[in-house]
Amino acid sequence: MVDITELFRLTAKDKASDLHLIVGSSPVLRVDGELRKLSKFPSLAEEEAEKMIFSLLTAEQKEVFLANKELDFSYAWQGLRFRVNIYHQKGTIAGSFRLIPEKIVSIDELNLPSICHQFTSLRQGLVLITGPSGMGKSTTLASIINEINQERSVHIVTIEDPIEYVYPQGKSIISQREIHFDTYSWEVALRSTLREDPDVVLLGEMRDYETIASALTIAETGHLVFATLHTNSAAQAVDRIVDVFPGHQQPQVRLQLSFTIEAILSERLVPQIGGGRIPAFEILVGTSAVKNTIREGKTYLIDNIIQTSQEKGMMNLETYLADLIKKGKVSYETAQSFCLRPQELARLVKDKI
Repeated sequence: MVDITELFRLTAKDKASDLHLIVGSSPVLRVDGELRKLSKFPSLAEEEAEKMIFSLLTAEQKEVFLANKELDFSYAWQGLRFRVNIYHQKGTIAGSFRLIPEKIVSIDELNLPSICHQFTSLRQGLVLITGPSGMGKSTTLASIINEINQERSVHIVTIEDPIEYVYPQGKSIISQREIHFDTYSWEVALRSTLREDPDVVLLGEMRDYETIASALTIAETGHLVFATLHTNSAAQAVDRIVDVFPGHQQPQVRLQLSFTIEAILSERLVPQIGGGRIPAFEILVGTSAVKNTIREGKTYLIDNIIQTSQEKGMMNLETYLADLIKKGKVSYETAQSFCLRPQELARLVKDKI
């Protein structure tokens, strides 16, 4: 039988971001964004997968999983921490394990844009990190939150499902709340947040009407809110937030968002030349022009504002990728596969190809 602790050890040793367990397949690691089968292990049998995964669960977690057919939780083993999702597929149990680095890496060490340092000194407003799943949003947020933790004396409240990064002692106090463990639901946790005297609030994900409405309200009442959203660009993030509300509420939501938005960063993790991955961003800053555009419902103008406002710290994804190409960090072919506007990228690097 495969020992799951051996799989955890290999995940860390190979610097994998994820481990996948699926019946009928050998265990699989994701390294630098690519899946790699651990062929030295046999294909997992149904009983073997069930025994391995159930060995990680408390009695309460097992009960919730059997009732709901899926479960998110965090699991710690010998200094390693995993964000775990277990689920059913084709009537069998399966698991996806995201390895959370033990150390929270700094903004500069992560190669994040320098504007991220400015976000740590904000007193109120909404900062969104967007992008597809697995593109480093949680790591980016953890780095920004930890800089606040180290430099400011504030109360930081996080609401996560599950808790991912555990923050070290700093100048701040941090209350980390996990859904189903520290609170029954997002709705209850968010309703209670304003009674907990927060200065900074981190929402693991703005996933539906309730969480988006609460995030806007918390930001509007003078708090600094950080959150993630699964969209491909800054303009899409604005549309997603507005569109989740009924039509008669959308003008009010656009007004709320225009008052509170400070920045939207859309992130990708791009394979580097020589191995590893490096983040690439589209950066939108909440200038008066951006706020007016949101208020008036003209989100189709946002891309143009980003392209013409580099002096204010904004940048579209193609410009960011072109800079990485010129620095010899990323190949043109790789950048093409991640960009949103291939013709724009080709124009920006035409002297390099």
